[in-house]
Amino acid sequence: FRRIQFTPDLLPSDITGTKIFDQNEGAFVLQKGPLFANIVLADEINRSAPKTQAALLEAMAERQITIEGETLILDKPFMVVATENPVEMEGTYPLPEAQLDRFIMKLWLEYPEKEEEVDIMRRQISGDSPTVEAITSGEELLAAQKLMNMVYIDDRILKYIRDIVLKTRNHPQIALGCGPRASLVLMKCSKARAAILGRVYVTPDDVRSLVVPALNHRLLLKPEAELEGLDVKTVIKNIIEDIPIPI
Repeated sequence: FRRIQFTPDLLPSDITGTKIFDQNEGAFVLQKGPLFANIVLADEINRSAPKTQAALLEAMAERQITIEGETLILDKPFMVVATENPVEMEGTYPLPEAQLDRFIMKLWLEYPEKEEEVDIMRRQISGDSPTVEAITSGEELLAAQKLMNMVYIDDRILKYIRDIVLKTRNHPQIALGCGPRASLVLMKCSKARAAILGRVYVTPDDVRSLVVPALNHRLLLKPEAELEGLDVKTVIKNIIEDIPIPI
């Protein structure tokens, strides 16, 4: 696990790595960056310049990094978890659509519940720090991914996913709809949810429960829709209700 704090002065080589001259060996040696990890936390990713954000594209799409012409394959499993500041606009750089499309889901963290907020203050007073322990290994996670591939998904469910994604491409309130990657993500996430719930098959409820988090960052609304007070989540929910559920 590696955490990267994104800042305006962060360079692409700061996250991918670079080659430095080793005087002892008399040659350039590779110094790997923090992207060479199984889980990478990109904290406040929208605070860095687009050039640095783009350095993540190859790693997220191809699972490899190219440094000065040398291509290096990343270890498996590899995933990027990113946070962004949704409120402050000064000093931030919105992620381009091509990079947003590489993320499987976009989730919104709500404020803590009343009692949870009190617990936060109590821990601050007592000085207690939460402990984090590993609950699985990389090998076990890869095995779980292979198990997910064994989950059955009927053609009717595949067509249901297709219809939802197609609806985003010709919707009167959407300027930019979802591409084929959205269909693949929704299919894989539905299979994963079924496996987590102990089933060996996908149901329409698996798909419906994941449409909003899987698609909400892949759409752009038309200006007139935003002027009407609509948001992406509302439009997606309306699409879900319009598409017939397969029986």
